[in-house]
Amino acid sequence: MKNFEKRRDRYELFRSFDNPLVNLCFQLDVPDFRPWCRARQIPVFHFFLYCVLNTVKESDNFMYRIHEGEVIRIDDFPASYTVINDDNNLNYTRFEMTDELELFVERSLAAKRIAEASSMLINTGEGESVREQRNNIFITSLPWLDLTSIEHPVYRHADADIPCISWGKFGPARDGRMALPFSVQAHHGFVDGYHIGQLAQAIAQRISTVMAQG
Repeated sequence: MKNFEKRRDRYELFRSFDNPLVNLCFQLDVPDFRPWCRARQIPVFHFFLYCVLNTVKESDNFMYRIHEGEVIRIDDFPASYTVINDDNNLNYTRFEMTDELELFVERSLAAKRIAEASSMLINTGEGESVREQRNNIFITSLPWLDLTSIEHPVYRHADADIPCISWGKFGPARDGRMALPFSVQAHHGFVDGYHIGQLAQAIAQRISTVMAQG
């Protein structure tokens, strides 16, 4: 929490707003990891999800939450993302995070199958305490769309402390790189545009590092 104290006055400013959220949508420039994934039979979505979530976990500003009117810092969160089930309705996956790529993909695929097969809405956090529900990152993907903006449903703006990360259709390859529409929504008391820019750079760097190692 030492780093948070350096920006507590910014938090106090934005917490007084009716809507304290910042939401940026931009073209994320990353190495084209698709050929690398296909050569190793790794699903490209799940590889990118792995890189995004593990990068967020190491990004301090994205780990602050509000609980009982006080700022806390979470240490971990389950992996989760939206899918379309067999009835063509939204559903949620949920599985335990790991920094081991192979295990992450295995868990992600298993969670995807469960959520797709369920006609009931699952993994909504029902039954968890209010404190436990703070341990989250919201992920959604719209691979059919050249996303230019997005507005997420918000139950109560003043309490919307959980970052929402979204992306759209992967772009064509060019000189070993690609761009994809990427959106980050977060509480402005914790996150500025600068931190979103840092996150974008760190995701691209993680992709490069994983590919170089494997």
